[in-house]
Amino acid sequence: MTTETIQSQPSFLKKNLFLGVTISTALVIVIMAFSFGLHMYNIEAIGDANAYYTAAVKSMLQSWSNFFFVAAEPGGSVTVDKPPLGLWIEAVFAYFLGVSGFSVSLPNIIAGVLGIPLLYAMVKKYMGELAGIIAAFVMAITPVFVATNRNNTMDGLLVFFLLLAAWTFIKATESGKLTWLLLGAFIVGLGFNIKMMQAFLPLPAFYALYFFGSKEAWLRKVINLGIATVLLIAVSLSWAIVVDLTPADSRPYIGSSDNNTVMGLIFGHNGVSRLESSGGPGGGTPPSAPIAGTDSNQGIQPLTGTRQGPPPQALDACTSSTQGDACSFTQQNGNTINGSCITPPNQNVLACAPVGMIPQNGQAPVGGLGGQNGGTQFSQETGEPGVFRFFTNPLSKQMSWLLPFALISVLLGLFGSRIKLPIESGVHKSLILWGGWLLTCVVFFSMVSGIFHSYYAIMLAPALGAMVGIGFTQLWSWGRDRNWAGVLLIVASAITLGFQFFAMNQYGENMWWMLPAGILFMVGVSLMVARSGKRVAYATILSAMLVIPMYWTVMTVASNPNINLPTAYTGSNQQNGLRPAMQGNSPALNANDKLLTYLEANTQDVEYLVAVPSSQSGSSLVLATGRPVLYMGGFGGQDEVVNAEDLSAMVANSELRYVMYGGDRGGKTDITNWLSASCSVVSEFSNTASGNQGPGNQATTLYLCK
Repeated sequence: MTTETIQSQPSFLKKNLFLGVTISTALVIVIMAFSFGLHMYNIEAIGDANAYYTAAVKSMLQSWSNFFFVAAEPGGSVTVDKPPLGLWIEAVFAYFLGVSGFSVSLPNIIAGVLGIPLLYAMVKKYMGELAGIIAAFVMAITPVFVATNRNNTMDGLLVFFLLLAAWTFIKATESGKLTWLLLGAFIVGLGFNIKMMQAFLPLPAFYALYFFGSKEAWLRKVINLGIATVLLIAVSLSWAIVVDLTPADSRPYIGSSDNNTVMGLIFGHNGVSRLESSGGPGGGTPPSAPIAGTDSNQGIQPLTGTRQGPPPQALDACTSSTQGDACSFTQQNGNTINGSCITPPNQNVLACAPVGMIPQNGQAPVGGLGGQNGGTQFSQETGEPGVFRFFTNPLSKQMSWLLPFALISVLLGLFGSRIKLPIESGVHKSLILWGGWLLTCVVFFSMVSGIFHSYYAIMLAPALGAMVGIGFTQLWSWGRDRNWAGVLLIVASAITLGFQFFAMNQYGENMWWMLPAGILFMVGVSLMVARSGKRVAYATILSAMLVIPMYWTVMTVASNPNINLPTAYTGSNQQNGLRPAMQGNSPALNANDKLLTYLEANTQDVEYLVAVPSSQSGSSLVLATGRPVLYMGGFGGQDEVVNAEDLSAMVANSELRYVMYGGDRGGKTDITNWLSASCSVVSEFSNTASGNQGPGNQATTLYLCK
């Protein structure tokens, strides 16, 4: 630890180094225990978690081929739209614990808790124990960090791997050994095999730390980084190359790719489509997002026909209106909803809904998939691209509560020491690593208009915690003999609290929760002005900034989560009145028992239980039965997994007998025509009269094909 960082520590840590280490270790353990408790509280509410991935894990455990290729369903017709490593880890846990939402989410929960001491140790390395403890605690109470780890979307595992990689890059910088640099590149390559290019976001910060911080010769550093990059690419593409070299008829179709290759998936759906609004393969709904007009939490809930219509207030608001008219109404909780009059699915009257919230007659929402009046896809979840994206509804609730202070800390870090190359000061090394990580992610996610889910904000959680700890510790150190440091802390905290109050108001949350934060802030300011108990003043002001993020995280685990796509607490103004009603937490529990009994009884001599348009209507069938279910269109119905000729051959070979089909989502008229010409309708399980509905609330028909 440098002299600079020792001086920044609280006095009780400086008096006895051994005691200080003991206390710090105890605090880290307490933070880990607190974080584990947050992750586990109300864990039963996650049900089957993201049913798409849970069904894939169930499928992967049925054969080595399914495991290696990460097949989305037991028949191995199509892969998941992700690389394998995260799902492999989840499958190992499910093998020993059984397939459930909890078992497949547990690896992410463990990764989140173990990431806390990792972050503490790395921040402590350059900025001391106080900064490390604050960084660890801030990450632990970041809402999206907890929400995402309580799910099986694999982003929690990715963040843990990237923290491990950051540790190795620090070791490479300090030791100058190529071995550590190569290990870091190897771990980032593993991260690529969890969420592909998302793993590369902090890579510029990793490389910059080594390049500007290592004491080796500049040319040697360039050569070493070149060698590391070669290894990084080799590890990243290893699985993709093996899969693409496998003949297409010997493996599943590569889900969400436009050419049945992993390379196409990397550079298409998981590459360019993340940057630009493209709507996924074929212009349809991008994978890993719910189909417009459905709630994938419900599994095959559309088959049961149990849906909740618009609330009476929404209907009354459009009684004398026409399609598209502006409207507003007040919910039972007192919140006012402003929107437009549209025709909800399966309704013949107008209802008032937030713009873009309800699809019309099974079509995409107003303004496109997830868009709002021509906005980008997913704008309901992440807002419109721009510099204020992280500071406005709906993205601000995820991790932005302390973002103003973290960004101010980046500026403070520039003045933490005299700049010298190679970088020697701990504050500047910290700034390169954590400030670089934070700014890269903020800029990238603020600008992209493609596929962007709100839980991707977990990528910022470690860097956010680190910069808050670094900034506060820098002010703490300066405050020993500089009164203006206290003024800077007051200003930075006031800006941060002002944003927190603004954000709370955006989500219609109870203003009473702002009171403790405000009181603590005023007490801290009073102590600072009185110049009595300056250290207590600093701690009080810091506590004021932590009140609301902690409250929001507690509410995230206490409230009912968005199971399919994890998200932070949405506040009192949830606008859930127009969402389909869930009939239980588990998609498997919502399966139509009569339909399942019929299919099971009549398909014992064929491979597939049934063919369905997409995983949206098939994943819960897999979870309920463990039988192969043919996803004809992959995740969202747009993949060319099979065509009419393939289906005809499967029927002739006694592989398939029943097809559940509804509408022509992907323009696949060949399948529609083949079903009409070659198959008979099972009237008992068909048409809207019996309550069977497919994606987008379309009428669904069960066909018997012989």
